[in-house]
Amino acid sequence: MKASPTPAATAPLIEVHGLAKEYGSGGSVFRALRGVDLVVGRGEFVAIMGPSGSGKSTLMNLLGCLDTPTAGTYRYEGIAVEGLDNDQRSMLRRHALGFVFQGFNLLGRTSSLDNVALPLIYRGFSRGERRSRAAAALESVGLADKLASLPGELSGGQQQRVAIARAIVTEPVTLFADEPTGNLDSASTAGIMELIVHLNRNRGITVLMVTHDEQVAASAGRRVTIRDGLIESDHRRP
Repeated sequence: MKASPTPAATAPLIEVHGLAKEYGSGGSVFRALRGVDLVVGRGEFVAIMGPSGSGKSTLMNLLGCLDTPTAGTYRYEGIAVEGLDNDQRSMLRRHALGFVFQGFNLLGRTSSLDNVALPLIYRGFSRGERRSRAAAALESVGLADKLASLPGELSGGQQQRVAIARAIVTEPVTLFADEPTGNLDSASTAGIMELIVHLNRNRGITVLMVTHDEQVAASAGRRVTIRDGLIESDHRRP
């Protein structure tokens, strides 16, 4: 597999200017984001940090096309995302984006294999192809022996690995991870972060990760800190 080009050698993957998000109206309006400017190159691993209520999860939802901005511009691979309708944003999520959440979000009565295969239904793959791709994704996260296991039969770390397999089975360009280790012990956290770093470095997946954990953030090559709806600092690791 060819090495991914460095961010400086390519056009921005993600580019936002003046991105703002308000909730409510009138005297009760809450400004979650107040005009964020951010550029992310293909292949970067960015940790987004900040205190509770700072706007980091709001930013993640906007970049992941799970919500729409009140103001500002957002380009994803040159596409003007703020101008897309619901169906078009759904198509972008389906074909280019993967998501991992703190709570795993697995179907409790469904096997690991079928949990991972679920996104492929919306891509039109046959049942056999879905199962084949899902099995390969589970093998890539170290769970080749857990295809038939239900979520309740797995540890927290294993459940998050299933969730990561589900996120990458569609071969996304960008992985959005919202507190991916928030429910895990230290040993499981280390294993999950090793896996995410591997996906970034060896498969070239761009990663944007929200976290409160300094040690988790240390795995990223870049750290963006948000406070009161604005970017307070943006540092790349040497």
